[in-house]
Formats: sequence, C-alpha cells, structure tokens
Amino acid sequence: MWLNRKFRLTRSTDFKRVRRSGKSYAHPLVVLIALPNHSLHTHFGIAASRSVGSAVQRNRAKRMLREALRPLLPEVQPGWDVVLLSRAPIVQAHLDQVQEGLRSCLRRADLLRLPYGH
Repeated sequence: MWLNRKFRLTRSTDFKRVRRSGKSYAHPLVVLIALPNHSLHTHFGIAASRSVGSAVQRNRAKRMLREALRPLLPEVQPGWDVVLLSRAPIVQAHLDQVQEGLRSCLRRADLLRLPYGH
C-alpha cells in the first residue's frame, strides 16, 4: 500500500501551511510536522533540504523516508497533514534506523493507532 496522489501533500502552499501552523517532533534523522486537517485521510509530504547533500543524496533520503513510512501507514491515525523533513545524517543511516526514528516521531505525535486489545 503506497500513497495515492490524493493522499499526498504536493503543493508548496500545503507544505508552508503545515510548517507554519503544525507541531513539530524532531529526531536525529527526521523531523515530523503534523497539523489536523479535519478529513478522513492523512496526507503526507516528504522533503529534503540542501543541507542533506547533493540532489542524489536528497532523492535517496526521500526514497528512504517513503520506504520507512510504507509499513507504518496502516497504523497511522486519519485526519492529519504531515510533513516529513529529512536531516543530514539520514544519508548514512540504514532503513531500519530511519523506520525506528519515524515510528518514534509518530508515537510522540500521537499519530499511531493503538494495537487492538490495548
């Protein structure tokens, strides 16, 4: 299950709105910024600034974030706009480290559903 285009933040105005008004949660590899959107879906936007490195490294960082997010999507609460910003150390990180950092941010932002039975 990957993000349909309708479940992505694509316009720079959306990114700016979330970055300006959202609450951020930092990890050494990724920064998560979340803002309620009052819809039935959670929309994700992924970005990597020039501080991450060259275009090749920035694209790799974004691919790693997308891949780390994929197995977590079914657990994510609906009704949020989320921007994920990669940080420079992500270039040397392994996928499982990125996924753990992302899970940590989602948990602190209270965006993960509780497993059944809890």
